[in-house]
Amino acid sequence: MAKQLTAEDAKQSLTTHVETKGIEVFSKYGPQLDWSALQRLLDDRVYVRYPIEIAFDDTPLLPGEFATPVQKGDMPEDGFTMAVHQMFATQPQLVPALVLYQLVAVNYGVFASCEDAETFGAAALGLTRDEYYSLICDAADQLGANVPTDIVGTPLDYEQVGNGCGSSGDDIGGCGGGCSCGGH
Repeated sequence: MAKQLTAEDAKQSLTTHVETKGIEVFSKYGPQLDWSALQRLLDDRVYVRYPIEIAFDDTPLLPGEFATPVQKGDMPEDGFTMAVHQMFATQPQLVPALVLYQLVAVNYGVFASCEDAETFGAAALGLTRDEYYSLICDAADQLGANVPTDIVGTPLDYEQVGNGCGSSGDDIGGCGGGCSCGGH
């Protein structure tokens, strides 16, 4: 009799898949994924499902969010603008790490978790997940976000304030600094 797959099996399968894709990105575009290599990666439909252009624009971002994909039209095939906080326009060495974090949201939508984003980004940059997590948290910390707190001043994570994983709720899901750096 065939084994009935569970939601946990599907989650583990996606995590394994994004790690494999990240390793492939590292092999093809690494070990130093700079601005030029990032642009080539964004044009590579093997690793980036839909067209993406980067814009340094913090308008669509939530407090503390360093980047988010914004769908350009009614269909994902119309492409996305990866809105990156304008603060990072002067820190081009960080932009690939921030964009990589968001690529799982573009490629897999609501099925991708923050953990998948961390796994993919770490593998694509040849880092451990903890090293990558530290890198993106340091970037998010530069934003000095006014994160909501409870009555005694303890930061609430985005799950508690109604926004899943740094998502505004009406976008494609994914992360961007909101939930990740509150604890992983």
